[in-house]
Amino acid sequence: MTYNQMEKAQGLYRPEFEHDACGIGLYAHIKGEATHDIVKKGLSMLCKLDHRGGQGSDPLTGDGAGLMVQIPDTFFRKELKEFNLPESGKYAVGMIFFSKDDPHREIIEAKINEYIKEMGQELIGWRTVPTDFRKIGKVAQESCPIVRQVFIQSSIENKDKLVFERKLYIIRKLAENWGRAEEKEFYFASLSSSTIVYKGLLTSDQVESFYLDVQDPAFVSAFAIVHSRFSTNTFPSWERAHPNRYLIHNGEINTLRGNFNWMKAREQQFVSEVFGEDLQKVLPILDANGSDSSVFDNALEFFILSGRTPAHAAMMMIPEPWTENPHISKAKRDFYEYHSSLMEPWDGPMAITFTDGKQIGAILDRNGLRPARYYVTKDNYIVFSSEVGVVPVEEENILYKERLSPGKMLLIDLEEGRIVSDEELKNTIASAHPYDEWLDEVIRLEENAEEKAEDFPDLLARQKAFGYTYEDVQKNLLPVVLEGKDPIGSMGNDTPLAVLSNKPQSLFNYFKQLFAQVTNPPIDAIREHLVTSTLTWLGAEGDLLHPDASNCHRIQLKTPILSNSDVEQLRSHTFTEFTARTLDSLFTDDLESSLNQLVQKAEEAIAQGVSLLILSDRAMKREDKAIPVLLAVSALHQDLIKKGLRTKASIIVESGEVREVHHFASLIGFGADAINPYLVYATYNQAIKDGVLTLSYEEAVARYNTVITEGVVKVMSKMGISTVQSYRGAQIFEAVGIGEEVIDRYFTGTVSQLGGIGLEIIAEEATKRHELGYQDGMDDTLDSGSEFQWRKGGEHHAFNPKTIHTLQWACRKGDYSLFKQFSEAANEESMSFLRNLFAFDSERQPIDIKEVESVESIVKRFKTGAMSFGSLSKEAHETLAIAMNRLGASSNSGEGGEDPSRYMIDENGDNRRSNIKQIASGRFGVKSHYLINAKELQIKMAQGAKPGEGGQLPGNKVYPWVAEVRGSTPGVGLISPPPHHDIYSIEDLAQLIHDLKNANRDARISVKLVSKGGIGTIAAGVAKGAADVIVVSGYDGGTGASPKTSIKHTGLPWELGLAEAHQTLMLNGLRNRVVLETDGKLMTGKDVVLAALMGAEEFGFATAPLIVMGCVMMRACHLDTCPVGIATQNPELRYKFAGDPDHIVNFMRFVAEEVRELMAQLGFRTVEEMVGRTDVLKVSKQAQSHWKAKDLNLSKLLYQVDGPRTFETPQNHKIDESLDIQKILPAVQKAIINKEALHLHFSIQNTNRVTGTIVGSEISKLYGEEGLPDNTINLHFTGSAGQSFGAFIPKGMSLYLTGDANDYIGKGLSGGRIVAKVPADNSIVANENVIIGNVAFYGATSGEAFINGKAGERFAVRNSGASVVVEGIGDHGLEYMTGGEVVILGEVGKNFAAGMSGGVAYVLPKDAEQFKAMCNKEMIIFEQLEERAEIERIKGLIEKHIELTGSLAGQQVLVNWDKFVQRFVKVIPKDYKRMIANIQKGLENGLSEEDAAMEAFANNSNQDKKKQANKITVLVQ
Repeated sequence: MTYNQMEKAQGLYRPEFEHDACGIGLYAHIKGEATHDIVKKGLSMLCKLDHRGGQGSDPLTGDGAGLMVQIPDTFFRKELKEFNLPESGKYAVGMIFFSKDDPHREIIEAKINEYIKEMGQELIGWRTVPTDFRKIGKVAQESCPIVRQVFIQSSIENKDKLVFERKLYIIRKLAENWGRAEEKEFYFASLSSSTIVYKGLLTSDQVESFYLDVQDPAFVSAFAIVHSRFSTNTFPSWERAHPNRYLIHNGEINTLRGNFNWMKAREQQFVSEVFGEDLQKVLPILDANGSDSSVFDNALEFFILSGRTPAHAAMMMIPEPWTENPHISKAKRDFYEYHSSLMEPWDGPMAITFTDGKQIGAILDRNGLRPARYYVTKDNYIVFSSEVGVVPVEEENILYKERLSPGKMLLIDLEEGRIVSDEELKNTIASAHPYDEWLDEVIRLEENAEEKAEDFPDLLARQKAFGYTYEDVQKNLLPVVLEGKDPIGSMGNDTPLAVLSNKPQSLFNYFKQLFAQVTNPPIDAIREHLVTSTLTWLGAEGDLLHPDASNCHRIQLKTPILSNSDVEQLRSHTFTEFTARTLDSLFTDDLESSLNQLVQKAEEAIAQGVSLLILSDRAMKREDKAIPVLLAVSALHQDLIKKGLRTKASIIVESGEVREVHHFASLIGFGADAINPYLVYATYNQAIKDGVLTLSYEEAVARYNTVITEGVVKVMSKMGISTVQSYRGAQIFEAVGIGEEVIDRYFTGTVSQLGGIGLEIIAEEATKRHELGYQDGMDDTLDSGSEFQWRKGGEHHAFNPKTIHTLQWACRKGDYSLFKQFSEAANEESMSFLRNLFAFDSERQPIDIKEVESVESIVKRFKTGAMSFGSLSKEAHETLAIAMNRLGASSNSGEGGEDPSRYMIDENGDNRRSNIKQIASGRFGVKSHYLINAKELQIKMAQGAKPGEGGQLPGNKVYPWVAEVRGSTPGVGLISPPPHHDIYSIEDLAQLIHDLKNANRDARISVKLVSKGGIGTIAAGVAKGAADVIVVSGYDGGTGASPKTSIKHTGLPWELGLAEAHQTLMLNGLRNRVVLETDGKLMTGKDVVLAALMGAEEFGFATAPLIVMGCVMMRACHLDTCPVGIATQNPELRYKFAGDPDHIVNFMRFVAEEVRELMAQLGFRTVEEMVGRTDVLKVSKQAQSHWKAKDLNLSKLLYQVDGPRTFETPQNHKIDESLDIQKILPAVQKAIINKEALHLHFSIQNTNRVTGTIVGSEISKLYGEEGLPDNTINLHFTGSAGQSFGAFIPKGMSLYLTGDANDYIGKGLSGGRIVAKVPADNSIVANENVIIGNVAFYGATSGEAFINGKAGERFAVRNSGASVVVEGIGDHGLEYMTGGEVVILGEVGKNFAAGMSGGVAYVLPKDAEQFKAMCNKEMIIFEQLEERAEIERIKGLIEKHIELTGSLAGQQVLVNWDKFVQRFVKVIPKDYKRMIANIQKGLENGLSEEDAAMEAFANNSNQDKKKQANKITVLVQ
């Protein structure tokens, strides 16, 4: 049995989709004193991180755990008396896994011995590592390897330790390459003269019992680095456990494919002084089969052994943001700029700890997306981990408590016996070379070059040949420059996939953008602009291994989008050292040979010293067609990588096909360095001539380039990628409908699950499009276009006038026969969706319909989609809820909160409550009372219309009643962040699931995902995280407003996602733990049956119910102008709403009846027995004869796995193990019922998570929103609190913590009080020490908190009503805040108040101007404290802070109040201030609160409309 049992690719499952996350820790003696106690404490730390690891279907088999220590020399001398071990450091130990019962083990060991000798080193001997597998899980036992150690003596010729390490590296690489070639399996966990790794497929507490060595008192080390893994799969893989050879890693590398390809291209150009002739022996540097962290480890290892220090290598690979970051020193900026000319960043959320045995370093990603806290003690120990409280330390022994900040580094030098600060470390490295002088070599294009408009006599022919339509120009290109943003659409996408369309499609339309969900977060490229970069380099890359000035002799661009004048500068040999050559990217008949010729010409040009390759289709004419530009770029990029030539030249695109953001993003993602969309500029020039556009040509070009650049950054940020350099070549796309041969050859490594068209059809489509521009008797106008809006004779739309009208009348009249007409039209009209490609097996034995499950039973599986109150009118939202409750089904609140009045039953017996309450990134209205009033709590990870993006409700749509429900201010815009700020990884999601289950123990916890390649492994991770329901949404659903780029080009159909999730869950043995649900343009009973056959048990409907209520698909939902009163808050338009719950009831019952008919036809009595039965499906004749669809391999959708196909076993949420259930609730139950005040005391540790939340839920159940009188339930804790301490606690609860807390303290605070203070016996200065973690008070709605110390990153994100006092915070504080007040008695980090639209901050910094420089000033203004009432209120908060925490910082302020009050900086959002003043004015004029708010809102909306009109006028002038 092999130690690696990763499943092979099958069905829609692919092993490369696996992700992982984890808990990490380091315990070390700073002076380098080695003890066994360090090893023991490291192992104990591992156990305290167990909840951050994962287990699958076998609870005793972990996802992996391990530790790295110094080589225990004393132990080995004791154990290996027969070995003659030289002095410590002069020998190395290799830790190797062999498969159990491997007959080739002796051959492998002999080969390793041979390589040891070949490299001039001496074999000492081999040892079998004693292990005890009795206590590990069954799955782990079956795959358990034989672990062997090889001991190697250093040659006398080795000058130093690094030379020896290099020899060991070559030995290992030779052995690995031989093993790969000979198909022999073994794995080096470590091979070093400094460190050794003990790891395996173990749970955290099994490492010690499995490896007997680590139990021995003689087994000593000065440090222990530990890691607990959470994988999205459950397949056994011993080698994927951490630590790796140099590092442990918590996070995700989003740009891995690009990093891998660029390294592959560079390694063939490497020349190394230190490796010399041996360099070829270590290639390839990166192991293609490794996880992202092991590939990173491979690269780090190579750079260290090539001569860089570990810290230098880490800075180079994970740079701080520098291009847009004003807070960075010039020396560091120069260092980063220089290295950016050599390589791209490895980008993604990550905390990394690395060591070479002499130094231990830790570094955090540029965005600070992983937790990293540490203590330093007075007796010279450091405890560094994902959490505090993992190693017991007496408070009086703590020197200071800190956290690693975004982009920062921590270094412990064991030889010097000290901690080196980030500043000292980086300044030392940055000043090692004269980088500022070297950067004088950088060349930049002339920025003010004149832009000359270009006239094409054949402009119309070119536009038609490239597929331009009137809709393209009017709805896309003109709005880009007039409105300054990517155009918005709504109501999803109901046109066919490119491969199903009868019309010839652009190749771009076959590629879908990938996006982040669960395993890593998307980022907010607008509010967190300072972490992004569009910097681009042109010209041949320099020598990565030998730094000097010549390396940055390259052309630097601010953006990859080139104007015509930019291209001319590159062409005209202005820069003599850079030769440009234009290669015509055209074909006549044979596309393949034309591609071959293009690639050959490029290779010849590079051989002749050309470093700028311009792929151009300008020479296109009737006979010469443009090669689809994406194909040309990717083909060339892949060829040059394989040949090792890619870094010798840049690929520049000059194309008439490129016009949308998606086109630019795709080209960069597949390898283009820069892009010139010449035909777009010509189209603007024509529009200016025609008087359609009244901008100057220069202005139009400049605005277009700015918007497109911003659009590309937004596309990257959906995947959590910050820099264009990292995105280039990273292939963050998947194909739908492209054949394997084309993918393997031209888009190598891209996922294309169903195969599809080959080069012939691509050529045919290109030819058909080209001919439209060059046909005789051509119409002299552009085609009207029908991608967005239905038009007769245009692209097919599933919801067209015929289907809309028939559906509405059927449901209004209650006429099932009319509904059947609708369903026949919807099912048969066109192959709009993948499900239309299947037919039912006609040989199935039918049954009597009377034997089939009833309509009443089936409809209980139906749900309406998550549409928020705010996007929908009150009438529409409540109509859906009433209808679904009448059916015993469920409606979904969406993310906008819900009015508590809806929790009461109406007089007529109707129930307006949504059974499903959604928890989205904005957390609007998410409080204890909201959560307790639900049957299901749904975490929205992504939304079909715009996965990977946040949202914005503009101020003119935040009517007073919307503001009230969302806990915000009327007329003030609201932002939903792209990520949940408490979900940056899979273990974070598991934590939120746990939080919500504590908040409502009776509700199912659901996680909504959007379909994408790899969703199966994500779903497996979500199931392991204990979700009860997993929703797979299709990209084509989505009623919300969204950039058109996202509507059309992001995400996959639900059919692919559902089938992959179902198959992967079954392969993992997890399918029976969860309910699978799907949604996305479900319209008919046939759709439901097909969804069930592919694995769904529950079904969501959104667009169809809106149609039934009267929607006519105007697709203007975002404009507040809905003519039928559905998607509007405007009272006049709402008056027109004609929907009725009965109509929705009719629709759902009709669908269920149609489901029953099909079940009878197929012989199924219950929905349950139908789930996953793809064996009753076959590919339809229509699909087999379609000119494009016939090439799809649909068998993958129908793949079946043995085992349970539906939910059977409820998840174990471990609620009974919580502190609340075991100790707190029994002690307070009586006091809650009797409303009696009480005080209780408890000790707490990091494994006690979500403390107080269950007690809070009991209060909300009994007393609703009002809660209990203040300070009724007083709970006092001592120690280190686990994550989500005090989450959602309501009014009447007070939690007092003496010690410190981990991330998410006070999440969703709902009226309660939280106090955290430093223990009295601790000598640390509270306001200089971090005592609470990241993302504290996220989504707090009311209540108060007092923190006697500093907080981490993203403090009080989306606070909407809590009052908080804190003594210093990290980066991105008060982001998206909409209400409440925060008093900060100390310093703040970068990007303070980004996206802050409400509430007030009162900050007391040392230097007011420096503080203001740290702020994001887009939405805020600064003021001084002047109003007496406000001053008294702030003083009262500080007095309370002192009373509750004993804060010395607070006391100092109060003693000198008159002096300090003038130093406070008041931060208030502009719009918020205006609205509050207007409401106050109304109140002073005698209006009621409601009327004052409405009057202020109306005045504000009118002002906004005038502003918008003026903006457009200004844009046009």
